[in-house]
Amino acid sequence: MARHNRQGRGTDQDGSEYVISYQPDWLRHVKVTRELENGRQSTKTLFRNPESGGGGPGRHVRTRVASKAEDLDFEIGIDDPGGVVTRVVVETTRQDRTGETSTIRFTLVDGRAARKGRVTRKRGGASRRRKG
Repeated sequence: MARHNRQGRGTDQDGSEYVISYQPDWLRHVKVTRELENGRQSTKTLFRNPESGGGGPGRHVRTRVASKAEDLDFEIGIDDPGGVVTRVVVETTRQDRTGETSTIRFTLVDGRAARKGRVTRKRGGASRRRKG
């Protein structure tokens, strides 16, 4: 059966709007991380899937992230027949609006891990896989 992507929207730390095209049975959320001038990072949830899932995703998963304001448009495709991928990170290095070089990191997280209880949180926020 054909699976169609849905569209969602989100706004980053700088107020730029993004359109996310995603497969609702795979994507849980997208986070955007920016490097700040003081060397620290700012992370914001750009988009959270409003659906709780449903059937399992197919072998091939596609997600697209686009922003006219940021002049950014990319699509990733994952061929994952065993369903083992739980997170994908896409990092861009580019000039920001002020002409400075900046790094933007997009983290796409699979919702299946959370539904199955495969990923837990350690103190300090780090993720780890549960045994068993």
